[in-house]
Amino acid sequence: MFWRIEAFTQEWEEERKITEKVMAVLTDDSLHKQVIPGRRTLGDIAWHLTLSPHYMTGCGLSFDGPEGGAEVPESAAFIAEQYGKVSLALQNAVQTQWDDDRLQEVQEIMGQPYRKGEMLRFTLMHQAHHRGQMTVLMRQAGLRVPEVYGQTYESWIEAGMEPLK
Repeated sequence: MFWRIEAFTQEWEEERKITEKVMAVLTDDSLHKQVIPGRRTLGDIAWHLTLSPHYMTGCGLSFDGPEGGAEVPESAAFIAEQYGKVSLALQNAVQTQWDDDRLQEVQEIMGQPYRKGEMLRFTLMHQAHHRGQMTVLMRQAGLRVPEVYGQTYESWIEAGMEPLK
């Protein structure tokens, strides 16, 4: 739960930059990679991650969602661009439309009561969850996964170190 806008802003800024690094590696061809037939593709997850911050408008924030509708775009660059826009729009909306006291307010989401500060925490963790799914699919698609919270297999080798197994 976030108790202060500043705490959310600092966390969101760091996590947003990590997600932007992941999005920047995607290629148009990689968007079709799926774990098993009939399940979400890498593009589905990337677009879901781009669309999802806009649900915070249900908590009283006002900001524009991504352009392009619900169908997954064919362009990885477009998805990355839209993610950047909506993530900054969410951050700006929180900073300009709420204060620390508003984080304590309870909002009903899908029939359950949540404090607005809890919803911000959920939004942050939701992003990390799907980013993790994306990195697995990226590796399966033959893409080089960027460093997220530490070195990757490739960066260990490039540093002249033995990668962890």
